[in-house]
Amino acid sequence: MVFIKDKEFIRGKCPMTKEDVRILSVIKMNIEEDSTVLDIGSGTGTITVQAAKLAKRGKVLSVERDMDAYNITRANVDKFECENIKTINKEAGAVLDVLIFQGLKFDSVFIGGSGGDLEKILLKVNTVIKKNGTIVMNFITLDNAYRALEVIKNLNYKYEVSLVNISKNRENTLMMIANNPIYIIQCIRK
Repeated sequence: MVFIKDKEFIRGKCPMTKEDVRILSVIKMNIEEDSTVLDIGSGTGTITVQAAKLAKRGKVLSVERDMDAYNITRANVDKFECENIKTINKEAGAVLDVLIFQGLKFDSVFIGGSGGDLEKILLKVNTVIKKNGTIVMNFITLDNAYRALEVIKNLNYKYEVSLVNISKNRENTLMMIANNPIYIIQCIRK
């Protein structure tokens, strides 16, 4: 399995799930070669692209409401020649409503952004995730992680929470610079 380095992605000014956290998050998504994957709040599209590389015979749907971030996602999808990705520039809730209406189901869902509608999005994701499917969420704040966990507990998912603290050396020194700690929450639908 080959993971893509941060420096290989087109970045722009939108948020990016950094390499170490991206690798852990994608591994926790339990993606198979034929998986169907939904990425909500794709930002730069790093999770979208990495998921597509793992789900070679599957499909990835990427949702991003911010036009600048959407354009960066599209640029990365094009750069890495991912033909199994469909990108949508709309609010996640509206996209999820359509997916629910169409009866589509996903093996894995990544939530990297919710636009303040976390609870509503989780309830809708619960409708589109397959039995034994995996939801992975990343949060910077404990408050959002807790809110997500309260919904997940009420929906009776099996879950695991990891707090990841990554520090990297600065240039050619041994001075360590810390990235923001990230909560990675993996949820398995029973």
